[in-house]
Amino acid sequence: MDDLDRRLLFVLSKDVRISISELARTLGISRSTAQSRLKRLESNGTVAGYTIEYGDQYTGNLIRAHVQIQVDQKLTGRVIPAIEKIAEVRALHAVSGDYDLIAVVAAESTGKLNATLDELANLAGVDRTNSLVILDTRFVR
Repeated sequence: MDDLDRRLLFVLSKDVRISISELARTLGISRSTAQSRLKRLESNGTVAGYTIEYGDQYTGNLIRAHVQIQVDQKLTGRVIPAIEKIAEVRALHAVSGDYDLIAVVAAESTGKLNATLDELANLAGVDRTNSLVILDTRFVR
């Protein structure tokens, strides 16, 4: 990856809907160069896909929690795909310590958060959960 690739990725990170023509203009390169660079970044796995970024209007109203999950080690292979199917789970991390996983959950209401916490706790292979509801975010880097 060279400087042009890094600049291309930076421009895309700011606006994934930018047209190839506008991307080329912004970078000061030809349209065909922009298109071939982007195609190469996609084919080598650097760019795996394009996504939506939620606005503050939506995310500001979500209720978030970190859920520590202790798993029966023999069933980890079943638990993780089951958790992945729960739309409110935004991220899942393997961790060290008393718990095996931490799920980052975001729900539109306390009722939906409660239902999601119950769904996680009742998955086959989940031995124990501990929920930490986020009250305020002081900073994000």
